[in-house]
Amino acid sequence: MGLLDKLFGREDKPRADFSGVQSGSSSTASAPKSAASSASARTYTVVSGDSLSKIAKREYGDAQKWQVIYQANRDKISNPDLIHPGQVLTIPPSA
Repeated sequence: MGLLDKLFGREDKPRADFSGVQSGSSSTASAPKSAASSASARTYTVVSGDSLSKIAKREYGDAQKWQVIYQANRDKISNPDLIHPGQVLTIPPSA
């Protein structure tokens, strides 16, 4: 309590204790993904106009990663330039 607080009759209010706060932490940061959730593959059904590079761009943010999708689906795709609407592809987790 300071001198002015005493003069004006303000009560001593409890103060927040930040002694346990660690640098760099944030309550708004997203929780890290667990190994199990980040390692699970998804499926994607091809629609008209799709290509492996378009799917890679949408899924990974990088069209050059089309080969990741192709390698995971070699049993379903004989030619990476020919995918067909209705095909269900496995989308592996991003590396």
